Amino acid sequence: MSRSSRTGHYFAAVALAFGLLPFEVAQSQEAVDVELVLAVDVSLSMSPQELEIQRRGYATALTDDEVLQAIADGAYGKIAVTYFEWAGSTTQHLIVPWTVIASRADAERVVAQLSANPPNSARRTSISGALEFGADLFAESHFRGMKRVIDISGDGPNNQGAPVDLVRDRVLEQGIVINGLPLMTNGGFTSVYDVKDLDRYYTDCVIGGPGAFMIPVNDWSQFPEAIRRKLVLELADNRPVHEDDALPVVLAQETKGYDCQVGEKMWRDRSYLWESR
Repeated sequence: MSRSSRTGHYFAAVALAFGLLPFEVAQSQEAVDVELVLAVDVSLSMSPQELEIQRRGYATALTDDEVLQAIADGAYGKIAVTYFEWAGSTTQHLIVPWTVIASRADAERVVAQLSANPPNSARRTSISGALEFGADLFAESHFRGMKRVIDISGDGPNNQGAPVDLVRDRVLEQGIVINGLPLMTNGGFTSVYDVKDLDRYYTDCVIGGPGAFMIPVNDWSQFPEAIRRKLVLELADNRPVHEDDALPVVLAQETKGYDCQVGEKMWRDRSYLWESR
């Protein structure tokens, strides 16, 4: 049984113990327009400066006027957001627990939590572990969102944990949308486990669900705008995607052709070469 299934069964048991029907449990949850999980890569292939750029990028985007307007324009005028950083299959650190954003003051409180302590990096890259952890967070949110989204950023393919496409499919079955932000920046610590077409990897192997999309980042100077634009699109479904925008928005494709095990194979082959020396 998956971790998310066990969590779901636990809450169902609690509901029955208190004589609550599923409908009554749902009614007791606070309604929001979007439940948004921000899952941010902190693997060792990223430098301390890049980790700080990520934090500042999210902080700036969450207090951006257009993002706050997109929140205000929703049916409920509020969202619930949580932020965690991830690396290997057992490395997930919750930085901001579930928090409602309905105003600039709310967003600034989230930013204060993001700024409280510096990010810490860790070994390996487990996108699948991050997706599993992110999906589990919805069972703990105490919110009822019209849409549930995992927004995942990363600078390399999955190389640890369960196969990413299989986990992706299990998450999608729960009605969760996965959007991506592949970091194709070539900065920091160059890794032998990088893939040049990480944007295609994310399109074929990571993102999915109704309206899912990803925005590739080719230079760190693009990161703040990519985050801002991504949040606006996630929070306001009726916003059009313009082909002439500086940063391309790539929608999830029905046809998959990428080898979703490329990261695991690169790690295995590289490890074999080291052991053979």
